[in-house]
Amino acid sequence: MGSNNNVVFGDEESQLSCGTNKVQPCSSTPKKSTIDDEGKKPNFLSFSERLGVPDFFSLDVWRASIGELLGTAVFVFMLDTIVISTLESDTKMPNLILSVLAAIIITILLLAVVPVSGGHINPVISFSAALVGIISMSRAIIYIMAQCLGAILGALALRAVVSSSIEDTFSLGGCTVTVIAPGPNGPITVGLETAQALWLEIFCTFVFLFASIWMAYDHRQAKALGHVTVLSIVGVVLGLLVFISTTVTAKKGYAGAGINPARCFGPAIVRGGHLWDGHWIFWVGPTIGCVAFYVYTKIIPTKHFNAEYEYKHDFVGVVKALFGSNV
Repeated sequence: MGSNNNVVFGDEESQLSCGTNKVQPCSSTPKKSTIDDEGKKPNFLSFSERLGVPDFFSLDVWRASIGELLGTAVFVFMLDTIVISTLESDTKMPNLILSVLAAIIITILLLAVVPVSGGHINPVISFSAALVGIISMSRAIIYIMAQCLGAILGALALRAVVSSSIEDTFSLGGCTVTVIAPGPNGPITVGLETAQALWLEIFCTFVFLFASIWMAYDHRQAKALGHVTVLSIVGVVLGLLVFISTTVTAKKGYAGAGINPARCFGPAIVRGGHLWDGHWIFWVGPTIGCVAFYVYTKIIPTKHFNAEYEYKHDFVGVVKALFGSNV
């Protein structure tokens, strides 16, 4: 079915059917928020409407979240398998191979999930889309819960097919800041300092949103480039960030920037142990990066994005509605 909406990641209308009870890749172009069909100002939206509370009771939203759950499960299983296999190989630059393969599987999975839910499979995308207003914060919460559950299922599936020795050696391919390694005088902690790891998460998350996801949010670029090109760019940018974060640090014990809290959460739940050491970094860093990106979208000229296409779930609009303002 054709679509005249040019926003890739999760315009809320684009994730549901056009007047049917099926989830389909169709949507309607967002209307200008300054006037309605009769040239009048739009009706006041309550705080619950801005927040998208009805999404919690929408069967279609929960059905769409299944795509997020399964997509994230497959992503965690495939990516962590690649992490283990590349590190176990004798190649001189395993991080380069990992980055290339990560870019490929991310692109493929996004293409598979976009028609179902908008194709997030990453809390960073869901949260930033909610801040910008492309989806409601309620929908973002549902998606993030589905992504975390999917990550756990993916880690469980990986644990079921690898040997215990590989699981112990590579920690199910999970996200680590430090590890305990044998030293000359006993076990020592090796890895990256907390501040360095946190800054890497913030920086990589912002660059990810700025260099790729913004193309999906911007209706002009999404239309000019097309969905396949945009999603391919997303995969390439993520692959490059994985390569950069593991190359510039070159620290044993540091697994590289997560840029996907759910991907780090799944193995931590299943494997536990040292995967919880510094785990908060893989949530706090991306959250700060998303907020920084949202601030950037409010600073740039309004004609670039919000003047023509303004979304009712925009975070500033939610805050204004909370205090009873319709300005």
